[in-house]
Amino acid sequence: MAGAPPGNQNAVKANRLWSETIKRVVAQNDSEKLRKVAEALVKAAEEGDVAAIKELGDRIDGKAPQQVTLLGDENEPLTIVHRSK
Repeated sequence: MAGAPPGNQNAVKANRLWSETIKRVVAQNDSEKLRKVAEALVKAAEEGDVAAIKELGDRIDGKAPQQVTLLGDENEPLTIVHRSK
């Protein structure tokens, strides 16, 4: 997975506005709003909302690992050998 370009301050944990805003709202409301959102997510999943079902699965079981195959010359898979010094 590629990282953010050099100098991209959006990748810095301290600059994650969405995450920080949610944490602030939860702290100010004793988690009541977050509980309501979670309940709405579960209800949407129960009603068959595929995106909600996927989100619940990702939150409960973790995201499924993705297989990535890098192709080199003549579309042959790349082989990377790490050697210790």
